[in-house]
Amino acid sequence: MSEAQKTAGRQDAGPSTVTGVDRFFRITERGSTFGREIRGGFATFFTMAYILVLNPLILGSAKDKFGEQLDPVQLTTATALVAAVMTIIMGVGGNLPLALAAGLGINAVVAFQLAPLMSWDDAMGLIVLEGLLICVLVVTGLREAVMHAIPQPLKQAISVGIGLFIALIGFVDAGFVTRIPDAANTTVPVQLGSTGTLAGWPMLVFCVGVLLTIGLLARKVRGAILISIVAMTVVALVINALADVKTWGLTTPEWPDRIVDTPDFGLLGQFSLFGAFGQVGVVTVVLLVFTLVLSDFFDTMGTVVGVSAEAGLLDEDGKVPGLGKVLLIDGAAAVAGGAASASSATSYIESAAGVGEGARTGFANLVTGSLFGLALFLTPLLTIVPLQAAAPALVAVGFLMMTQVRHIEWDRYEIAIPAFLTIAVMPFTYSITNGIGAGFLAYVLIKTVLGRAKEVHWLLWGTSALFLVYFAIDPIEQLLGV
Repeated sequence: MSEAQKTAGRQDAGPSTVTGVDRFFRITERGSTFGREIRGGFATFFTMAYILVLNPLILGSAKDKFGEQLDPVQLTTATALVAAVMTIIMGVGGNLPLALAAGLGINAVVAFQLAPLMSWDDAMGLIVLEGLLICVLVVTGLREAVMHAIPQPLKQAISVGIGLFIALIGFVDAGFVTRIPDAANTTVPVQLGSTGTLAGWPMLVFCVGVLLTIGLLARKVRGAILISIVAMTVVALVINALADVKTWGLTTPEWPDRIVDTPDFGLLGQFSLFGAFGQVGVVTVVLLVFTLVLSDFFDTMGTVVGVSAEAGLLDEDGKVPGLGKVLLIDGAAAVAGGAASASSATSYIESAAGVGEGARTGFANLVTGSLFGLALFLTPLLTIVPLQAAAPALVAVGFLMMTQVRHIEWDRYEIAIPAFLTIAVMPFTYSITNGIGAGFLAYVLIKTVLGRAKEVHWLLWGTSALFLVYFAIDPIEQLLGV
């Protein structure tokens, strides 16, 4: 923010008396007002409130190794609680207009990578371990070492690959893409709809929802994703009341008997810190935790810097004020998310919407967090959203994550090939871990072949060695007779 903008902001703030709250959050000092902070808090909530629907959608649609599913109502409660508490803590402790909630991408790892290998308790225990590891990295100063170990293009490729993976989940959840049974002896593994064509009212809701979402995004409408979810849920309610719909899938759009209900905190504390070690082994656990740390840690760094820059809060050296505390709180949010079975909570880039409305301090987080707290008591209203109304948001989020592909230098093969493998392997193998491993191994191999092995950070060598063991675990077990 320029000095002229800061001066204008202070003048706009008016000559009102500086209160204790103002001094604590440095509202006037940062050229803001209580009105701007409140508007910013509302804007941030409405642009990220879709997570109250999508997180239960992603986690609730998956089964663990034992065929168990998490209750959508309890998931909604856990998601809202963690978002409310950690957003307020970030506001008070970090004094940045940076809201937190269950991270998209990370919850996909939990649902489709961790859960099939272990119980939900074990999977959430790994999230707690991931959060604790992030806190240790921050406290010990190893954050910079880890940051420098991964080449920036690979970080961007990971985000792009996760975006495509999330979009694929959206298409599959809505029934837009289905798997062709092996018994059909076909040459393609997937098809359009259930019969090669799009049919039925639920499919119409999804298709119109995608068009509405991308139209609103193109118009840069604030809250585009939430508006689309709400609008298509209303359409689905009307269609379900008037038409003969055989099935909507997991969630049928029916108006509940009551809108307000007592929160169900049944998932809180349902985690096993070390149970995963007995289920999948030490090597696999290390790789999975590393994947979680990578997805969470680097996304947070980008979000914190991006939102702070947009708010004009970076210092003359381009550093974020109080970065250590901010990253520590973000790590604690991951711990809280796992402990509540809501998946890892992380900082949201949608916080930039609040900054656009004028938020410059953590006071805006008090507003956003309070609104998430209010959502705790509206669970019945939030669980009427069918997959077909919410899935377009997954496609839209996939697009938003995909935009980072423009930063990759595709004419440099030592970067482009690992990036391509990272991006392609994730959706094609339905595994984020596989994509990251393929990219890392390709990067190390190409650098070595080109005689530039010294350019590879030792941490990347170590991680690639673990991935090599991960991919070759079956022949290794056979050789060892395990």
